[in-house]
Amino acid sequence: MTEAILDIRYWGNSLGVRLPVAIARKAHVHADQRVRVSVESGRIVVSPIQDSPLTLKQRLALFDPVRHGGEANFLRDIVEIQNRRLPGF
Repeated sequence: MTEAILDIRYWGNSLGVRLPVAIARKAHVHADQRVRVSVESGRIVVSPIQDSPLTLKQRLALFDPVRHGGEANFLRDIVEIQNRRLPGF
């Protein structure tokens, strides 16, 4: 079992805990992932919500052409062509 003793701190008007990387890896969570927080028998339970697979359109929206050398322009052209052929793609 991976375990850590942590301090609860103020984060704005809320309370927060920072998860050590070892705990996050073991729980299969990552930055910007949504989690469900509940209280069960007086314990705080944090459960990861599984990411749903992204569509091609969503992936392209997240693509940074500066970081990846401009390949996005080519892919966006393909999506635009497919959108003309397949409405609702």
